[in-house]
Amino acid sequence: MNAPHSGPPHPGFRTEVDFELPKGYLDDSGTLHRRGVMRLATAADEILPLRDPRVQQNEAYLAVIVLARVIVRLGTLPDIHTGVIEGLYASDLAYLQRLYESLNAEDDVEAPPTRMSVLGEA
Repeated sequence: MNAPHSGPPHPGFRTEVDFELPKGYLDDSGTLHRRGVMRLATAADEILPLRDPRVQQNEAYLAVIVLARVIVRLGTLPDIHTGVIEGLYASDLAYLQRLYESLNAEDDVEAPPTRMSVLGEA
């Protein structure tokens, strides 16, 4: 049996990042939420929303669903769902999309060549 880890499994490898929205999300009670946390996306975060009928009708909605999946905290909101993302100001949505892209961008490390690329077919 493995012993529980007392710290991060891989020092320097961050799976979450703090952010502060330029304007903030204003909830129904008038509270402004600006600080939040976004986690790294998994393959499921990008694949599963493709099945959603809202994405099939409007591909732009993919960003809304993905952001709702990867934002783990926004202010004191108890739940981050598509309605919250829909309620963001356009500049905050653009900010989160840029943050998502930078957080989940491929590293500069080149993958080892595959058989296809070695054969010149890639």
